[in-house]
Amino acid sequence: MAESRPRLSAVEQRVLGALLEKQRTVPASYPLTLNSLRTACNQASSREPVTDYDDSLLQATLKELRDRELVRPVWAGAGSRVMKFHQRLEEHLGIGEPELALLTVLLLRGPQAPGELKTRTARLHPFEDRTEVETVLRGLAELSEPLVVELERRPGQQDRRWAHLLGPLPETTPPPPPVDRDVVIAEGTEARDARVLAGYDAAAAGYARELSGELEHKPFDRWLLDRIAGDANGGPVADVGTGPGHVAARLAASGAEVVGVDLSPAMIDEARNLFPDLEFEVGDLTKLLRPRAAAGWSAITAWYAFVHMATSELPAVIAGLARVLNPGGQLAFALHAGEEVRHVDELCGVPVDLEFVLHNASEVLDAVTAAGLVDIEWYLRSPLADVETPTDRLYVLARRPL
Repeated sequence: MAESRPRLSAVEQRVLGALLEKQRTVPASYPLTLNSLRTACNQASSREPVTDYDDSLLQATLKELRDRELVRPVWAGAGSRVMKFHQRLEEHLGIGEPELALLTVLLLRGPQAPGELKTRTARLHPFEDRTEVETVLRGLAELSEPLVVELERRPGQQDRRWAHLLGPLPETTPPPPPVDRDVVIAEGTEARDARVLAGYDAAAAGYARELSGELEHKPFDRWLLDRIAGDANGGPVADVGTGPGHVAARLAASGAEVVGVDLSPAMIDEARNLFPDLEFEVGDLTKLLRPRAAAGWSAITAWYAFVHMATSELPAVIAGLARVLNPGGQLAFALHAGEEVRHVDELCGVPVDLEFVLHNASEVLDAVTAAGLVDIEWYLRSPLADVETPTDRLYVLARRPL
């Protein structure tokens, strides 16, 4: 009796997935010869992992699949000596075209998120949207013999992935323990703030020397800051955690009426020395007031101003900044993204006692949403080699509702 849900080896999955794909994408040359099948299995695109199967391995695999009635050999034509191969997997499974399209791509590329599957099945079946993909996947998962399973979301993944059940599930390592970002305030926020203040006061001169020109090497940052300055349309802009003032200077060069604010008096001194025509003041971003001559800020920027904060602090901090924006005003910030808290005992050549928090992107965006901000944009990029600390960078841009 034929198997209803066969259990396939990795090579068998690739062979049947390739046959299913080519049957629908190049029907004129289907069934496939051994040479064509080898090319289809080993192609460098749309395959994960990329393989290098040889004829002997494929012949052995095809024999096993024939014995299990999952492949049928056919002759190319009357009197032809060229043997071709036709998949019979869909006969065993008895599923429709949408389901078969998803299963084909899962066989060829392993576990994937619904959005990836929608894009990658376009030549096999035109799903209307991601919701339709998820509906079909759940149908396959609810069969008496499920054909797919939804995997747990892993750290760093935005969406949960789905895997087929026609073979062993991909090997997984136990997830690392969750990052305790509240460790930075284990002794209280006042103690943390005192370490931050002492560290940046001590490092201010070296920090300004090393980093005040960094935007020259960061085209994305320049583009985003120029956009924020333009959108402010001449209204007041606050750059909190301004450091040596280079971000505020970029905003000013793009036409913004900007004030730089920093907790560290030594950093403010460096900013005033570097950019004497701009306004800087010592202040705590968590207690930012409205501008003196306006009802609210047209924009607030915070470039790496949250790097010493626990995730649990972000909702209140972001909400506080949102409250002093004008209706329609923008909050924009950048931070390090990841699953880590790094201790640093040296910064720009001086001893410090600082914890740098790499934030989880989803948790950050949740805090932005909870603050009532709208029109949320976010960008995640890898570090620039030889320019930046090797961490991913998250940028968020959001607006106070009108």
